[in-house]
Order: sequence, then structure tokens, then C-alpha cells
Amino acid sequence: MAPRHDGALVISRNHPVFDLPEIVAVERGLFADAGLDVRFADAGTAGESDVRDPIARRKEALFETERTDLFNLCEWGGIDRLERNSRGGYIGYLRPAVVAQALVSFDPTLNEPHDMNNVPVGVNEFTGSHYTALHLLEGTVPREQIKLEHVGPPAARLESAARGELRAVMLMEPFLSLALERGAHLLGCYFYRGAQVVAPHLTAEALDLFMSAVNSAVDIINADRQSFAAHVVEEVAGALAPERLRPEYHRFTHATPFTQERFTESYAWMRSWQLTDGRSGYDTLLALR
Repeated sequence: MAPRHDGALVISRNHPVFDLPEIVAVERGLFADAGLDVRFADAGTAGESDVRDPIARRKEALFETERTDLFNLCEWGGIDRLERNSRGGYIGYLRPAVVAQALVSFDPTLNEPHDMNNVPVGVNEFTGSHYTALHLLEGTVPREQIKLEHVGPPAARLESAARGELRAVMLMEPFLSLALERGAHLLGCYFYRGAQVVAPHLTAEALDLFMSAVNSAVDIINADRQSFAAHVVEEVAGALAPERLRPEYHRFTHATPFTQERFTESYAWMRSWQLTDGRSGYDTLLALR
């Protein structure tokens, strides 16, 4: 498909729990009030899949082929995608969604991270579930005994655990609330923010307008979070009622800059796990800011 030339800013969809401020900003006309034409790429599903190559996944592929201009994912994933892609771009800010990835099990013999030595954990490679599993476990389990298994998106991870194919998986909302409803239990949680990856042509001025509208949407959400729960649970197709979404595993705050100090710490951690070859620096991935 040919790149767009209509002047709109198009967002690659992530899961609604991560995209909720942008969803609200579109629905409430906050982007339009700021003089921006912003839309989501389509009404399709979120960008995770069981494809092993991150750049071939849906939201990344749309960005790489210039059909979208922005997408969010975990901060480590943002660094990874910018190092892998050929289009270029930069990290604009840390996204407003603060979300827990939880280590979840249906196995009564697993009760804490100490129990996870050499026990495979289901994740989607090079997404938040992968990186947060490492962060969550490395303080307790020796690195060489942390075992991750690529399963794919959260729906697949939940079903794998429920069927007993894997003893533990990483999940975020709404799949976390659904797993707990189905009898799973928590072994641990890791809260994290993410990064907004933006196309190289997007100016600092346009991004400031975009971020201001997103922050206004955050204020609207926080004034009545329950009224937006239906957006978060929509991807589980009626399996979880909005009122059953647990509020303690996600929240929203204003977007903030990705500082050089934070980047340096995150990048050093990625290098320690050989998740990057160290080719980049703060100036190359955040130079526009």
C-alpha cells in the first residue's frame, strides 16, 4: 500500500488500556480543538501477534510503511523498534498509561517469584511482557535460571496458562482481570510506562500540541475512570463486564519527557541482557526534543 499524503496524523493501535488517552482525545475532539487532524489507522485489533519479527507486527509494519505516524509501546520496545526499522523516527515522550504486567499462574504450586527458577514464563518477545518479566524476576531468580517462552499476544498467553500448557504467563489488563476471574493468582506485578514513537517528519511543535491534547484527555479519564472501563474491556469481546475490570492494575498520568538519565539507565539494562548491540544514544533516538 502506498504511503498517505492527506496531512492527517494516524496512530497505529495498541491495546485500549495503553491507547485510552488518545481514544478519548479523538472522541472528545481534543485533537481537533488543537488544530490537529488525528485518527486511528483502522478499527482492527491491537498490534501484538505471534510473529517473531517485531517490525513485521501490525502496528510496527504500518509505521514502517508510512501508513501511520505514531504508536506507543514499552520504552524498551520503543528503543528496539527504532534500532530495527529503516524509516527512522524518534521517541517523543513517555506515554500516560501506567500499567501492570503481572506474573500469573493457575498452578497452586507456584506462589512467589522464588518458585520460578527454570520455570518457563509465557511472553510475547520484545514487548512489555518480555521486558517486564526480566525486570520482575531478576531480583530474585538468577539470570541464567530465568526462562521465557514466546507465546504471542495476551489472549494466547491467558489460554495457554488456563489449559495448563504453561505454568505461568505475563498479563496486563483486561486479560489480567479476566484471568483472576477465572481462578488465576498473582505471583508478582511490575508497573511500567511506555514510549511514544513518532515519525521523523513530525515537528516538535506538532508533538507538543498532540501531547497537550493527550494530557487533557488524561484529566477527563481521571475525573471518572469507571465510565471508560468499557473501552479497556472491549477486546475481550464480552468475557469481562466493565464493572469487573480491576482499577488497581492501571492508571493514567500526564505524559512526561524521556529524560537522558532514564534513557541511559534503560539502555544500559538492555545491553546487559544483550537486547541491543549498543549502537544508539540519547541524541540519536531523542534528538528532536
